[in-house]
Amino acid sequence: MILTILGWIVFGLIAGFIARALVPGKDDIGILRTIVLGVVGSVVGGLIFGLFTGGFRGFHPAGWIGSIIGAIIVLVIYNKVTGRKRNRA
Repeated sequence: MILTILGWIVFGLIAGFIARALVPGKDDIGILRTIVLGVVGSVVGGLIFGLFTGGFRGFHPAGWIGSIIGAIIVLVIYNKVTGRKRNRA
């Protein structure tokens, strides 16, 4: 059980960092929010890809891609809701 939770935390951290790297601009969120972003993004991505592919992918490449896309979606929504990341001219 603990290894599963640690696995999800590491998985969320990696997906969150990749999402933060792919979304333009600077994110001033800490490591904890990055983990939460990645885990929530993994769930969102897993649900979206599960609807299209008929199942969950877990730690397969399609699962990673879905998690990263989900984390990007969650990060963009988070930035819009909190007003972070404004484009400066």
